[in-house]
This record gives sequence, structure tokens and C-alpha cells, in this order.
Amino acid sequence: MEEKYRRKEEENMLNSKDEIRISQAIVHIMDPGLGMPVLSDAVLDPGPDLADFLKAHIYRIDTSDDVKNCSFLEDSQIFPLVEEWNSEKFVEISQKIAGQLYTIMSQNIDIPGADLLAVEYTVEKHRYLALLKMNYKTSYTHLTNSDPWGNNNDIIQQKAILPGETQKLSEAALIDLDAPEYVRLVEKKYEVNGGKTNYFSKLFLKCSGALSSKSKLSIVSKAVADVQKKYFNESEQFEVQMETKSILNREFTEQGGFQVPEVVDKIFKDHPDMKEEVQEKLEKYHLNEAAVEPQNPATTRKYMTQRLLTDTGIELKIPMEEYNNKDRIEFITNSDGTISLLIKNIGSIESR
Repeated sequence: MEEKYRRKEEENMLNSKDEIRISQAIVHIMDPGLGMPVLSDAVLDPGPDLADFLKAHIYRIDTSDDVKNCSFLEDSQIFPLVEEWNSEKFVEISQKIAGQLYTIMSQNIDIPGADLLAVEYTVEKHRYLALLKMNYKTSYTHLTNSDPWGNNNDIIQQKAILPGETQKLSEAALIDLDAPEYVRLVEKKYEVNGGKTNYFSKLFLKCSGALSSKSKLSIVSKAVADVQKKYFNESEQFEVQMETKSILNREFTEQGGFQVPEVVDKIFKDHPDMKEEVQEKLEKYHLNEAAVEPQNPATTRKYMTQRLLTDTGIELKIPMEEYNNKDRIEFITNSDGTISLLIKNIGSIESR
């Protein structure tokens, strides 16, 4: 399944938000405090500003490494609505989708109120449906009251502010209308029936799929770090963790990602027992044979530098190319167990 999704992603991957063409959009108010959804009977007028707002959110989701690739389950009530998509019934279909979501929200008070934006759009004549759940934010604005004695300016609290263009959405889905089995989504767990649940996929869309690229990377990194902490002492951990970060950075720089078995081999090449233990941990998540291929540079940015903090309060930030150059950086383990850092061949130093 992962290979199928990967080919589909590569085929339709966005390079710019300008590739997106908004066909039609509608907003439904999903505030559980109202006791019922306020469903719109008319589409929005996607002028330049609103169109840019919608494109920005769609593009952010499409290029996010938080995205999960999923497929609808047999009991999904959303899938029949998108399986035989009819653009002429956009308003009616979007209302049905919003109704399904509101029912779940009204039964679970921890799910935040929101506006649901349904957006039909195209990328190179390929049709998509975006379901953007815009969770309300609280902010402040001014209010002017006029009376015979003049203006009275006040500051009031607004509790239904929508996320801005640069803010991440907690829950959203991009559905390929020409092949609706392909669903890409981001989501967040909320309290449902006494436990944290990914309600957006499990209860609303009713779909299942693979972990996101960011989740895969996090699980692999944690499994490696846990085993290293178990078998190496504190000074040894410092060295092996730096080397692990260097290996991962090299894979991202040269390959754009890594195959899990290969990178585990490189990290634990001299420690077969540790390698086996890491593989056992990853097998629980079905990642022991997986590929990790982040698309967003922000996901791998932290692997471009070595950030160090000493017990004496000194903080160091070393670019990875400098760390890998032994003519520039040298770590020395002293006889008393302390560590010295030698920075060599410096042309100039600035105070910042």
C-alpha cells in the first residue's frame, strides 16, 4: 500500500500553491454551543484574497510531513458521497459531510468548535476536495460605541477567530475525486469516550492508513536513542548520538530519505545485538522494512546542525559539514573522563 501511495504522491505533488485552481468553496459553522450546525446554502465568492487563503492552507497540508495516506473503510459514510462526485451538487454534498462531522462533535465536548470549509479545486485538471476544519481561536479586537457625547472605544474578546494562512490546521483532508480511495489527512487526538482518539479518521472519515513521514522519523529516532541510552554510558552516548545525527543528515542530503534497514545497519554496524533490539522495537510499528522520505525541509532541518549544551552552561551550534571535517572540529576525551572540544583553523570571530 505504501508504494502505491508513494507513486500517487509523486505524480501529483505540488511545487507551488499557484498550481491550485479553486473551483468552488463553502463554509459551514460547526459550533457545538449553538446546538445545531449552521449550514450554508450558497457557495463563497472566492475573490483573490480568499482564494490565496484557501490555496495557502491546501498547499501547507499537501506538503506537510504530518500527512497520513489513508483509504476509506467499508462502513464510511463519507466515501459514497465522494465516490461518484457531482460538482453540481456541491452545496448539498458538503452539507451532508458537515452534518456527519457535527454529530460527532456534539457528542464529544473536547472536540473544539470550528468552521468547516469544503473546497473543490483542481491541479492540472485533476480534481480534489479539501475538507478544512478551521478550529476557533480566541483573540481580541477593538469595538467602537457611539453616543451623543462621542465615541467610546473598547477592546473585546472574539472567540471564533479562524487560523491564519501561516498557521497549521489540526484536522484536514485532501480527497482525490478522480480516485477517491486516496485520502491524505492531518489530524489530532482528542478525548472521546474516555480515551484519546484520532476521531477525524476513525469516526468521521472512517479510513485507515500508514503513519506520516514525521511520525516514522520520530519513531525510528526514538528507538535508536532508547537502545543507545541502554547500552552506552553518558560520555559514550554523547558521541554515538552525534554520529547518528551525522548519518541521518548524510542520508537526507544525498538520498532525500532512507530505508530503515540500511540506516540501522550503518548506525549499529559494530553492535549486532543493539541492531536486533532496535529492529524488534520497529517491528511493532511495521517499520523494520519501511522507507522514511520527508518532503518538507523543515522536518530535517534539525539534522543539519549539532546543537550541544555543556554542564557548564556553554551552548554550541555546529554546522554538520564542519562537524564532519576533522580539520575544523575535534572532540578529545581526557584521562579524567571529561571532554575537550578543539575548534581549529578559525579565520575570524564575531560577537553576536
